[in-house]
Amino acid sequence: MSHYKPIEQSFKVSYEYKLHFTEHVFSSKNPLFKDIIEGYNKKGKVKVLFVIDSGVQECHPNLSSQISSYCKANSSVINLTEQMEIAGGEQCKNDYQNVERILKAINDNKICRHSFVVAIGGGAIIDMVGYAAAIAHRGVKLIRIPTTVLSQNDSAVGVKNSFNILGKKNFLGTFAPAHAIINDNNFLTTLHQRDWISGIAEAVKVALIKDETFFKFIEENSTRLQAREMESMEYLIYRCAEMHMEHIAQGGDPFESGSSRPLDFGHWAAHKLEYMTNYQLRHGEAVAIGMALDLVYANFTGLIDKDTLDRILIVLEQIGFNLHIPIEKDNELDELLNGIQEFREHLGGELTITLISKIGAKHDVHEIDIATMGKAIIWLKEKYKPQVSKSLC
Repeated sequence: MSHYKPIEQSFKVSYEYKLHFTEHVFSSKNPLFKDIIEGYNKKGKVKVLFVIDSGVQECHPNLSSQISSYCKANSSVINLTEQMEIAGGEQCKNDYQNVERILKAINDNKICRHSFVVAIGGGAIIDMVGYAAAIAHRGVKLIRIPTTVLSQNDSAVGVKNSFNILGKKNFLGTFAPAHAIINDNNFLTTLHQRDWISGIAEAVKVALIKDETFFKFIEENSTRLQAREMESMEYLIYRCAEMHMEHIAQGGDPFESGSSRPLDFGHWAAHKLEYMTNYQLRHGEAVAIGMALDLVYANFTGLIDKDTLDRILIVLEQIGFNLHIPIEKDNELDELLNGIQEFREHLGGELTITLISKIGAKHDVHEIDIATMGKAIIWLKEKYKPQVSKSLC
C-alpha cells in the first residue's frame, strides 16, 4: 500500500446572470443588447453568432435585417459573424445534425470563450443551442432571447441545456448558465394561441408548489390570460421567472445533485406524454395534463381534498387546456406508468415525485402506488373524454 496521503482540495465557483425585460430589442433606439456586449468587453469588438428559430423569422420577417442594421450601427462593439436559421419546436432537439451545424458555425466563425452565441426562439431552440454552446470549447458564452411564454417564464431563465436522444427527453444535457437572458414582449404578439396558453402551465406549476397568492392571481385572471391580455401576461411571466430564478439561487441545489426537483412537478408524465405523442403535444400542454394527473393522485391518496382538486382543474380549463390523456390501449397505460421509473433513472438516486399538500405547499413522495396512479389516469381520461357529436338524422 502507498504511504502517500490523499490530496484533497475544494473550490467554489460563483455564477451571475441577469434576466432583462424590454421591447423591440433590436430597435436602433434600444441600447440594451449593445450594453450587454459592451459590459462584458470594454476594450474592443466581440464576435457574435446568431442562431434564430425559423418560425420566429417567419413571424417577424424583418428580424434578420434589423439584427444586421443594429450590429452595423454598433460595429465598434459588435462583430456580427453570421445569422443562421434552424426550424424550432421539440423536433429540433431530436436531430443531432442541428447540434453539428451550430458546432460547425462556431468553428468556422472562430467563436471562442470570449465570443457570444445568441439563441433566439422558443424553449426547444434555446435548449439545443445552449447545449451546443456549452460543449464547444468546453463552453462559449450564451445569450438567450426567448420568444414564447414558456421560454420567457421558465425554460430560458434556468441553467439547463439539453437534447433528446435514445427515445428520452433531455437525455443529453449540461448545466451552464447563460451570460444574460433578454425577454422581449414584442415576440409574444405573434404566438399561435396554443403556444400562448402552453407557457401558462409553468406559472400554474410554480404557484401551486410555492405561492398561493400567485395562484389566486392566475385564478382571478384566467379568462384575461386566455384572451391574450398583455398586462396580465407580462406580470405572470415576470413573477414566474422571478420565482424560478430564486429557486435556482436560493434552493441549495442549482445543478440538481440531490433527488428532489420541485420545479418538475407534473413533469414525469409530461415528458412521457410528449414522447408518446411524437411531440405533437406542446411541453406546456403536457405539463398541464401531468399536473392534473398528479393532483388527481394526490386527491385519491388523501393529500388534497376534492374541492382543492376541482378548483385547480377549473383554472386549467378556463385558461384553455385540454386535460384529456391521449392514450387508447392497455399497453399505452403501462407505457405511461413506466415514465415514473424513467423519471427516477434520469434523476438518479431515490425516486422523488413532487406533489402538493395544499395550494402553495409542495410535498415530496418517494413511492408511487402504481395501481392508484393507474386509476388516476383512467379517471382523468374519462372526465375529459372528447365529446362525440350526435347525428341529427
